[in-house]
Amino acid sequence: MHPHTSGGARRKKSTGTTAGTGTGTGTGVDLGDGDPRHGFRPAERLIDLANAVRVAPDLPRAALVELLARHGEGPDDLAEEAFSERDADELRAAAARMADFLTETDTDRAAHALNALLAACGARPRLSRHDGHPWHLHVDRGDDAGWADWFLASSALALAQILTEYGRVTWGECAASGCATLYLGAGPGSARRYCSSACATRERVAAHRRRKKAGG
Repeated sequence: MHPHTSGGARRKKSTGTTAGTGTGTGTGVDLGDGDPRHGFRPAERLIDLANAVRVAPDLPRAALVELLARHGEGPDDLAEEAFSERDADELRAAAARMADFLTETDTDRAAHALNALLAACGARPRLSRHDGHPWHLHVDRGDDAGWADWFLASSALALAQILTEYGRVTWGECAASGCATLYLGAGPGSARRYCSSACATRERVAAHRRRKKAGG
């Protein structure tokens, strides 16, 4: 999970994966708050990028830069010579690929797909510490890894950790009528079906009205 360019000097990316024990937010990894001292949020970065590209397949490079910056990437890594239009194209394609993957709710199929992603984009795990960040795990192919491979490898690792921790898929597409937002959830209780409490409430109200109408 290192920065790279399409031809210029390579720099270290600032967003790896820090293993954790789950925080109730459903990532299965340390989420942190964007502060380099507090770990990373690769699962939330995945959801944000996948949803953004799903809504806007041609999401401009500037919007990608803003999103990546919110998830810890530094200005040097996001400068045009380090994150070019070609890099942006490749990252959009990778995010779209992961968006399709996040609709897979069968645990066995998801596990096999994650293995295939890690085999294609991953490498031997290694601990890295750079740019003022704490030690964190990298599974991409090193400093020469492209943005797409970095994103796919780090996302696959984050989801693999979640699947391992909870023993099931905890992600999916919102079941609310008219909403196709991807979500990531975990924790005790029944499996999550909605992207937000607002969607869940709206569906419960709609179901109640249908039952009342049918019984009336």
